[in-house]
Amino acid sequence: MKKINTPLDLNKIKSLKAGQEVCLTGIIYTARDQAHKRLLELIKKGKRLPLDLKGAIIYYCGPAKTPKGKIIGSCGPTTSSRMDEFTPFLLAKGLKGMIGKGSRSQEVKEAIKKHKGIYFITYAGCGALLSKYVRSVKTVAYGDLGPEAILKLEVENFPLIVAIDVNGGCIYGED
Repeated sequence: MKKINTPLDLNKIKSLKAGQEVCLTGIIYTARDQAHKRLLELIKKGKRLPLDLKGAIIYYCGPAKTPKGKIIGSCGPTTSSRMDEFTPFLLAKGLKGMIGKGSRSQEVKEAIKKHKGIYFITYAGCGALLSKYVRSVKTVAYGDLGPEAILKLEVENFPLIVAIDVNGGCIYGED
C-alpha cells in the first residue's frame, strides 16, 4: 500500500494507477452538495474562496453528530456523482483530489485528466471505522449547513483506492 501526504501535487500522484490502494496522511476538507453550490457561486462571481484549493483534497462527506469523547462522528463517503456539475470548476481552481464513492461522469473524467487531478474512493458503509483515522476537526466555512459545512480534517493513514488516475485510468471501465 502506497503512503502519500497532503498537499497533493503532480509529482506525488502521477505514479498512482487506478485500482491501487493508498494510505493518506494530512489535511482534507469535507464538502457536499450545498457547500459545492456556494463555492461555485463564489467562483462565478470572481470572489475569494473560504479555502485554498491548490493541492487540496475534498472528501464528499457529511459526518454524523460527534459522540461524547470522540473527535468526529461516523464519516463515510457520500455518492460522488452528486458533485459532478461542480467538479470541473473546482479542478480548474487548483483542486487536486477528491474522495467519495461511485463512478463519475465523462465530463469529470475529462476534467481530472485535463487538470491532472485524482479521484479516490473509500469504503462505503464503514463511517465509524473511517472516523478512527481522523486526528482533528475544524469548521472552515458554512457552519450554518450543519453536517454539510466545510470541515478541515487532519487524517492519518486514511485508506483509499485510486478510482480515476491522472491519465484517465478508471476502475469503473468505459461508459
